[in-house]
Amino acid sequence: MLHPQLTLQNSRVLLRAIKQEDFPSLLPLVSDSAMWRYFTYDLSVPEEFSEWVKPALAGERLQFIVWDKKIDEPVGSTAFGNYSARDERIEIGWTWLAKKAQGTGINQMMKLLMYQHCFEELKLKRVEIKTDVLNLPARKALLKSGAIEEGVLRSHTLLTNNRRRDTIYYSILNHEWQEVKKKNHETRTKSQESSF
Repeated sequence: MLHPQLTLQNSRVLLRAIKQEDFPSLLPLVSDSAMWRYFTYDLSVPEEFSEWVKPALAGERLQFIVWDKKIDEPVGSTAFGNYSARDERIEIGWTWLAKKAQGTGINQMMKLLMYQHCFEELKLKRVEIKTDVLNLPARKALLKSGAIEEGVLRSHTLLTNNRRRDTIYYSILNHEWQEVKKKNHETRTKSQESSF
């Protein structure tokens, strides 16, 4: 159901499947080890970067490179994974953005592209996202994108620093999508108006 060559884009962001040829342009973006505090791999370590990308190259998840059209450069990565056709659900995750892309609105724009594909093209019933309960910036961004906070799974995931993460889940359901879409459109319009 998820085409391995899927491309999603709007006027600012392009998401396309990651390839081995992309690694040289991504490696400079992941060199700060502090970026991986809430992550399952420390991508600043070449061996861990290779481990992180293996499931994507094997087709176990659809990992995208995030391309910022404004500067014509890659700025991060995100993915679809844990797809269940029977349950009509998918997870968005494995997401990171370079420092220069954080706080620019790109995260929200790419999430909206992905939500739209899930609900309008794939006709799914549920999109889920999870993060570290301590990762307050990610939690704030998820709420801003319209996701609903659900609950915490204790001692759920091992992180790079050998800390066991309490994982907090968020979701959007198909009957909530149109309202989420409307609110995000209104927010973007106000933001654009205030920048003039």
